[in-house]
Amino acid sequence: MNLTISGGHLIDAASGLDRIDDLHLAHGRIAAVGAAPAGFHADRVIDARGLTVCPGLVDLSARLREPGFEYKATLESEMQAALAGGVARIVCPPDTDPVLDEPGLVEMLKHRARSINQAHLYPLGALTVGLKGEVLTEMAELAEAGCVGFSQANVALVDTQVLARAMQYARTFGFTVWLQPQDAYLARGGVAHSGPVSGRLGLSGVPVTAETVALHTLFELIRSNGCRVHLCRISSAAGVALLRAARQEGLPVTADVAVHHLHLTDVDIGYFDSSCRVEPPFRSQRDRDALCAAVADGTIDAICSDHTPVDDDAKLLPFGEAEPGVTGLELLLPLTLSWARRHGVPLATALARITTDPERIASCGGGALAPGAPADVCVFDPLGTWVVSRSTLRSQGHHTPFANREVQGRVLWTVVGGRVVFEAAA
Repeated sequence: MNLTISGGHLIDAASGLDRIDDLHLAHGRIAAVGAAPAGFHADRVIDARGLTVCPGLVDLSARLREPGFEYKATLESEMQAALAGGVARIVCPPDTDPVLDEPGLVEMLKHRARSINQAHLYPLGALTVGLKGEVLTEMAELAEAGCVGFSQANVALVDTQVLARAMQYARTFGFTVWLQPQDAYLARGGVAHSGPVSGRLGLSGVPVTAETVALHTLFELIRSNGCRVHLCRISSAAGVALLRAARQEGLPVTADVAVHHLHLTDVDIGYFDSSCRVEPPFRSQRDRDALCAAVADGTIDAICSDHTPVDDDAKLLPFGEAEPGVTGLELLLPLTLSWARRHGVPLATALARITTDPERIASCGGGALAPGAPADVCVFDPLGTWVVSRSTLRSQGHHTPFANREVQGRVLWTVVGGRVVFEAAA
C-alpha cells in the first residue's frame, strides 16, 4: 500500500530533518520526503497537520515474557503495547525460560514474532549457558540465528575470568557485549538505594559502589581486550562520571538509562510502594539529576523503557518481597518528552535518544526518515494528554509508578514496514 503522511512536523536526527513537510511510503520503504515521486499515487493519506512525525521508536530493553512466562505477558499483548507506544523495533534480553542460549530458541522466537507481523524483534543472546556464568555460549551461531548482541540480563557474571574470555570471544567476531554494571556481592540482598530513605524504611540497600566497582572492572577489561560494550541502565552520578571519563579516553562503550530513572528517586518509594521496586533501584535526587544531564549532553546515548511486565501475584507483596519490574513500552515516548520539556532539551535531541541513537547501538535498521529507509514511522500529538491506568495500557503488565498520572504525548498512528499497525481511537 502506498501511504502519504501529509503536513506533519518531520523530525529525524539521522538526516538532520526538522521541518513541516509530506512523507511518502511505498513497498515498505520511504519513497520520498517532500514532493511525491513521479507516478506515485497514495492509497491512503494521513493528515498529520499539527502533529509530529518521527522514525518508529527503538527500545533497547523490553521483556516480552515469551517463552516461559506467558502468565505475566504474551508476545501478542506486548507487541500491541509497543505499537501503541510508537515502538517499531524491540531489543529483548535473554532471560526467558528457557534462556536464549541456543540458536534454535532464538530462531523460534523470531519466527513467532514474524508470525504476529507487528513490531520488529531483535533478541540478545545469552553470554553464558543458562546465564549461570560458567560456560560461554556459541556466540557466532547465536549471531547467525539473529542475535544483535550478548548479555547476562540482570544476572551478574561473578567470575571475572569467564567475563574476560567472553569479551575476548566477542571482540574476535566484532560482537557487542551488553552488561548491567552491578557487583553481585555488594548488591546482594539489596532492594532499595542505600541511603537515608532505605535506612528509615528498614530496607536492605544497594550502594552506589555496587555500580562503580563493576564499572571499574569492565573498563579495565575493555582496555586489555578492546571489546565493544554497551552498559545497560546506568543509575548513579558516580557511574556517570566514570562513563564520561571512559568516553573521553576513547574506550568503545555506549550506555543507556531507563526512562523512569530520569523522573523518580528513592523518595518516591513512599510508604513501601512496590510499583517502585526496580533494578537498579531509584537513587537520590543528585543521581537522577546527573542522569538527566548525561542524557542531554550525550554521555548516555539512549533511553529505554526497561519494560518488565509483572503479574499481580508477584507485585502486590511487601516491598522487599515484590518482584522488580515495571511496564514501560507505552510510556517511553511521553516520559521522554516530559524529561525534555523539564530540562529544556530540544525535541529533536530527545527523539534521537529513542530512535537514531539506540538504532546505532543495536544496528537493527530503521531510525531514519530518508528515501530508501524502512517505512517505520511514529505519528504523535506532542500536546495530547492521557491518563495512565489499567484501562489505557495495552500491556498485560499494569504495574507502574506513573499509574493514575496524566502524561503528555499521545501516539496516533504507528507504521511498520509501510503498514498502519496502530491507529488510536478517535
